[in-house]
Amino acid sequence: MSRDAGSSASVGTGTAPPAGGRFVVGNVWDALDGVWPELPPLVSVVVVHYRQQAELDRTLAALARQSYPAERLEVIVVDDGSPTAPSVPDGVRLIVQEDRGFRLSAARNVGVAASSGSVLCFVDADTSPEPDYVLRLTRLPALAPEAVTVGQRKHADFAGVLSGGGVGGGGGGGGGGDGDGVVPVSKPVELAGPAHELEQPRWLQQAYGWSADLLHADDRSYRHLIGAVTCCSRWFFDQVGGFDESFTSYGGEDWEWAHRAWLAGGVFAHVPEAVAWHDGPDWAGRGSGSDTDTDAASSATSAAGRAAREDEQARRQAEKNGETLRLADLIAVRGSRGFGVRSRTVDVCVELVAAAGMPTSAGAAFVAVDSVLAAMPDATVVVPDDVAPVFEADQRVLGRSSDAAAAALGSARVVVTLDGPVRVLPDVDAHGPDDARARAVAAAVGLGEDVARDLRTATDAVGVGALGTIELTDPSGRVLATVESRRAALRARRWGAGVAFVSHRASVDWLTPVTGEPSVAAYLGGWG
Repeated sequence: MSRDAGSSASVGTGTAPPAGGRFVVGNVWDALDGVWPELPPLVSVVVVHYRQQAELDRTLAALARQSYPAERLEVIVVDDGSPTAPSVPDGVRLIVQEDRGFRLSAARNVGVAASSGSVLCFVDADTSPEPDYVLRLTRLPALAPEAVTVGQRKHADFAGVLSGGGVGGGGGGGGGGDGDGVVPVSKPVELAGPAHELEQPRWLQQAYGWSADLLHADDRSYRHLIGAVTCCSRWFFDQVGGFDESFTSYGGEDWEWAHRAWLAGGVFAHVPEAVAWHDGPDWAGRGSGSDTDTDAASSATSAAGRAAREDEQARRQAEKNGETLRLADLIAVRGSRGFGVRSRTVDVCVELVAAAGMPTSAGAAFVAVDSVLAAMPDATVVVPDDVAPVFEADQRVLGRSSDAAAAALGSARVVVTLDGPVRVLPDVDAHGPDDARARAVAAAVGLGEDVARDLRTATDAVGVGALGTIELTDPSGRVLATVESRRAALRARRWGAGVAFVSHRASVDWLTPVTGEPSVAAYLGGWG
C-alpha cells in the first residue's frame, strides 16, 4: 500500500468509507493527480434560489451544457420561500420550502435529503458554472470520499448594473443582447464571464497561492471554502452532519460546516479549473456606492451622500462583525476565537489519566493541572472524579464522568492525554502565538524537533500536513503525554491505525512526572 494513497481498508465501525474509496496521507491530494474514477459517479447538484429567476435561468442553462455525462447528473433546485416559485426546465427537480426568513442552510440540507447522488455539488442560483465545472470538481470526491473540493468562483457584471449600462434586479431574462448592458442568458457563461469580469477577491487568491491550492491546508483553511462552489461525497456529508440551520442571516454557514469537515478528517483541495461565475462582486465589493458626487455644486448634497455612504458602511461592518462573532464562538482555533474570551466549543482538551492501581492525590493533580493551564489557559482539562472537587471554582476543569467532559473529549480538535500527573515546565524562551504557530506548521511538514518545542506548539502541529499524533517522552523513552488530533483519530477508525496520518515520538525536557506527594507550597512559592 502506498504511503501517499491507499484503498479502502476493512474497518468494523459505522464510519467505514464507501467500498473502493481511497485515502491520502494527511492532505496530500496531489497523490491522486491524473487519476480518474473508472465509472463517473451519480452527481447531485443542489441549487438554492430566492427571487433570482434570471440568475437561476443562467445557472440552469450552464448546468445543461456540462461536459459531465447527462445521465449521471441530477439537478435539484430548492427555493427558499420566494413569493412566486421559480420555473425550471424539464428534468430539473424543484422543491419549495416555506418562507420563514433566510434559511440557506436548511435549503441545502433539504436538497441533500432529496438527492440520489454519491457526490454532491452545491451551487447558488446566481453562480453559473463553466462546461467542465462538474467534471473537474467531482473527480477527487469520487476517488477519495473524505475530499472536499472548492472551485474557482469568479465575478462578473451580468446584469450591467456596475457598468452603468442596464438596470438592476431582473437582468438577463433571455432576450436582447449586450447593448443594454444586460448579458442574455443564452450567451455561454465561459464567454460572457471574461467579457464582463469584475475584480476577484485578492485575499482568497493569495490564500490559494501560498497554500498551493490548499495542498498545505491547516486549521484555518475553512475560510477558503466558499459554499457556492463546494463539492463532497454524500458519505462524508453525512459523517460531518448537515449545514447548521441556526444560521438565519447571510454568511458563515459554509465556513462553520467546512471547519467541521476539517475536524472530521476532510481533505481540502482547490480546483482552479472548475470555474463558476457569480453575478456581481464579492461581499467586500458590494454596496460601496460611488465616490463621485453627482452634484458637485451642492455641498449639502455632497455631505448627505457621504453620510449615507458612511452609514451604509457601518451597517455592513456591523453585519460582518455579527458573522465573525458567531464563528468565534463556534470555531475555537487561534486566529478565529478571541484572545481572552472563551468560545463555547473546545479546541484543546487535556485528560489526566490516573495510572492503574495508583490513584492521583489532590496535590499531584493540582500541580499537573495548574501547570497545564499556565501553559495553555484556553485549554479544557478533564480529571478523575475523585480530585474534581479541588477545581470546583474553575469551569475549565471537568470531572471525567460528567457529560461536559465526554463532549469535550469527543469534539476537541486535539486531545492531550497525560499518563499520570505530569508537570509542564514554563517556557523560558517565550514566543508570540503567531510565531509558535508558524514554527509548528513548518515543523509538522518536516517533522523537525521544533514540533515538540512546547505544549502549544505540539497541539498546533498535529492534524496539519501528515502529522497526526505526537508521543512526548522522558529521556528514558517513557511516554508522559500523547497529543492526538481528532482528524487522525477519526481517520484511523476508517482506514486503520497509522496509514492516513503518521506519528512522531519526541524526547522533551519541559515535561516531568509528579512523583510521590509533592509540596504544593513549594510549587506555588517557586522553590520546588
